[in-house]
Formats: sequence, C-alpha cells, structure tokens
Amino acid sequence: MTSEITGTGRTPSLGGLATMLASATSSQVGAAVGAQAFATVGPAGVVAVRQLVAAAVLLPAVRPDLRRFTWPQWWPTLLLGAVFATMNLSLYSAVDRIGLGLAVTLEFLGPLAVALAGSRTRLDLACAAGAAVGVYVLVLPGPASDLPGVGLGLLAGACWAAYILLNRLLGSRLPGLQAPAAATAVSALACLPVAVVLLVQGRLHGGGILFAAVAGLLSSVVPYAADLIVLRRVPARLFGVVMSVHPVLAALAGLVLLHQVLDPHEWAGIAIVVAVNAFAVAARAGGPASHARRSRIVGCGSWSTAARAGSGTTRSRPGWRP
Repeated sequence: MTSEITGTGRTPSLGGLATMLASATSSQVGAAVGAQAFATVGPAGVVAVRQLVAAAVLLPAVRPDLRRFTWPQWWPTLLLGAVFATMNLSLYSAVDRIGLGLAVTLEFLGPLAVALAGSRTRLDLACAAGAAVGVYVLVLPGPASDLPGVGLGLLAGACWAAYILLNRLLGSRLPGLQAPAAATAVSALACLPVAVVLLVQGRLHGGGILFAAVAGLLSSVVPYAADLIVLRRVPARLFGVVMSVHPVLAALAGLVLLHQVLDPHEWAGIAIVVAVNAFAVAARAGGPASHARRSRIVGCGSWSTAARAGSGTTRSRPGWRP
C-alpha cells in the first residue's frame, strides 16, 4: 500500500520527469500571467477569478456530496477554504510588491518548515539553519527592503504549511478529492464579492479577466492533472526533489514574462533555499525511515502525501494548490 504512494521500487521514466517539470513550469508561468492582470483587477481580482475557475473545473469533475458532510468534515474544509483564499491573496500581493521569484521562495519555506517540524536531528536542524541563511541572503534586510512584501510572502508560506496539515487531516475523513473540491467551492464563494465589485466597476473584462482565467488553468487545473498522474509513477523522493525547482522557475518566469531582474544576492538566496529543500527531501526519504513515516510526509516542496482513510482504498490527492 505504501509503495503506491512513495513509488518505492519503481524506476522513473523520462516521461515522468518531463511531466513533473511541465507541471512546475505551468504553475509558475500561470502565476506570472496572473500578475499581468494586476493593473486591471488587482491581486484580489486575480485570486477571485482564479478560485472561480478552479471551482468551475473541479466541482463538476469530483461532485462532492456536500449534503452528507458531517461537522468533523465541514470544519477543516471551511478552514482549508479560508487558507486557499488567504494563501493566494498574500502570495499575489507579495508578487506585486517584491516580484515573483522572491515571493515564491519565501512561500516555499512553509512546506520546508512542515517537513522539519518536530525533528530534533542534527541534520534537520542544519537544514533549518541553512534555510534561514538563504532567506537572509535573499532579502538582505535594510532600510530599502520592502518588509510588508516580505511579510506577505511569509504569510503565504504559513498558509501553505496549514494547507498541508489540513489536507492530511481531511484525507482521513473524506475520500478521493472531495476535500479540495469542497474547500475550493468555499474559497470561490468567499471571493465572489470581489468579482461582483469588479464587475460593477466595469473592470472585469478584456485582458484582465483573460490573464486571471489563464492563471487559474495553468496554476491549478494543469498541475492538478499532471501531478495526479505522475505521483503514481515516480518515487516520492524524486518528486519532492524535482518540485524544489519551483523558486528557480518562478524567478525565470518573472524574468521572461514580467521583466523582473534579480540581483546576484537574490539568486544566491534562492539557490540556498532550493538546495536545502532538495537535500532535506532526499535525506528524509532516503534514510531508514519506516513506511509509516514516509506516509506522513512525502517531501517538502509543495506536496504532502495522500492520507489514507479506513482500509486505505481511498486517497486524497496530495498537494494540489488551487
């Protein structure tokens, strides 16, 4: 049962590696495309359209039976919906202030913190210290630093960590993809007033809404389908390490699509954070950990493992970020 999640005993194909890279690239290109709508609809408008697009795709595909949800299933679902909205709003607001590469790198600290939390080994403590050094090099705090932007990036990271924990909890309470589908609906409803205001103001049209809708497809729908396929074919360790390239891809997408040029120290900080994350994933997945430990945390990038319910016949899709 565990090998289905971790991919133990399987040799990754070039197709699987290409799918993972395509998923990560799609996610960050989608974020860069969404940022081009800021001038028209603002970060809040992009988030609203993105959540509505994700819900419009996911709800018909999954069809969660919301009428049969119990309160122990509803309360973490509601929290997860709030986390979705807050995570995306804080990330896009950070992108607007400090750029895509820096914002995604700061957000990336959330999954890394979850992966290292509770550990008392010297290796994990060294990884945590290395991540702190990377962030310092990335930001180089000073009078000219955009501290609100940095704070928004860190808030997005905290939300990403909360997403992993809530997804793990809901994976044991709801089968399949019902939890993320229902949470996406909650998030879309919460964002609906923003869309209505923009519509009344006449701002929800043309290029703005097109860019935001494309962001929803590239950053939610495409990674959802790609990761769902690839997690059945490749080892979880490889998946976590490859997904560590997200900050690099974000920086490249920001450079190419948004013309956001990073300073050398910012590239150095991104490289340190990525290296620490990749090393932490490889070390934890490659050590003498039990299968039970592997099923709790698959890797620190953007994904946690699917939590199993009951006999283990149902699976919550790991790590999708609507």
